[in-house]
Amino acid sequence: MKRTLAPLLIVLVAAGGFLVLNSAYTVTEIQQAVITQFGEPMGGPIQKAGLYWKTPFIQDVHYFDKRILEWDGYPSEIPTKDKKFIWVDVTARWRITDPLKFLQTMRTEVNAQSRLDDVIDGMSRDHVTRYEAPEIVRSSNRITEVDFKEEDITSEEETFEKIEVGRDAITRRVLEQARKIVSDYGIELVDVRIKRINYIESVQRKVFERMISERKRSAEKLRSEGQAIRAEIEGQKERELKRIYSEAYRKAQEIKGKADAEATKIYADAYSSDPEFYTFLTTLEAYREGLKDSRLILSTDSDFLTYLKSIKQKTP
Repeated sequence: MKRTLAPLLIVLVAAGGFLVLNSAYTVTEIQQAVITQFGEPMGGPIQKAGLYWKTPFIQDVHYFDKRILEWDGYPSEIPTKDKKFIWVDVTARWRITDPLKFLQTMRTEVNAQSRLDDVIDGMSRDHVTRYEAPEIVRSSNRITEVDFKEEDITSEEETFEKIEVGRDAITRRVLEQARKIVSDYGIELVDVRIKRINYIESVQRKVFERMISERKRSAEKLRSEGQAIRAEIEGQKERELKRIYSEAYRKAQEIKGKADAEATKIYADAYSSDPEFYTFLTTLEAYREGLKDSRLILSTDSDFLTYLKSIKQKTP
C-alpha cells in the first residue's frame, strides 16, 4: 500500500508546485503589469512592485517598462520655408503611463516605436517647413545682437537674419502637439529635441560663407565700439592726470612761495639786526664764488676788494 501511495504523492507535489509556479508572478521596481484572461484585461494595471497571484493557465501577465524610454528618428531631408533643404535628426524620450490603454492600442514597445516614428517625424517635418532655415538652426539672436545703422549695411547679402521663434521654441511646439496625439495610446512624451541639423552639400558652402560674413561684421562692429570706449577711457585718464599734475604743481608752488617768503623774512631780519656784518658775510661769499678758478683784473679803486684793502691797512 505504501509503495502505491509514494508515486501518487510525488505526482501531487509536482502538480501542486507547478500550479503554484503558474499562479504566482512578481513585478519589479522597473515594471508594471496587466492581467488578461482569454485576451481581455482583468482589473487595473499593477504598478507597485511585489509578489502577486493569478488564475493559472487561463490568465496571462503582460509586463511593460516603467522607465523613460529612448526614441531616435532617422535623419530626413526637409525643405524649409525659404526653399533650403536641410537634414534634420530628431530624438525623443517617452514612457508608458497607462499600461492598460497601451496594451489595448499598441500591445508592444515595437509597435509604439513605429507609431512614434509616424507622429514625431510628421510633426517635425510639418513645423520645419513652416519656418526659414535660420529659425531652425539658431535658438537666439546672440550672435547678431549688435545694432547696425542703415548706412552701415551695404547689401542684402550682408544683412543679418534675425530670428523670431528659434529652434528651441519650435521643438517645444512639436512636443506639445505630438504629446496630445500619443496620450491616446497610454504614452507620455517627455521631451523632443533636434539632435542634429545639417545643410545639404549644394547649400552648405553658401551658408558657411554667409555665417563667416555675419560673424566678421559682428566682430568689426564690436571691435569698433570697443575702440571708441577705449578712447573715451584714455581721454578721461589724461584729463584726470592733468588735473592731478596741475593740483600738485599748484600746491608745490604754494609751499615754495611760503618757503621763499620765510627765507626772505629771515634774511631781512638778519640784515636789519646788523647790516655791516651781513654785508661782510655776503662779500666773503662773493670772494669765494668769484675768485674760485678765475682770474680778475681789477683796479686798486675797485669796491670789490674793499675788505681786503681794509685788512691790509690795519696790518702793523
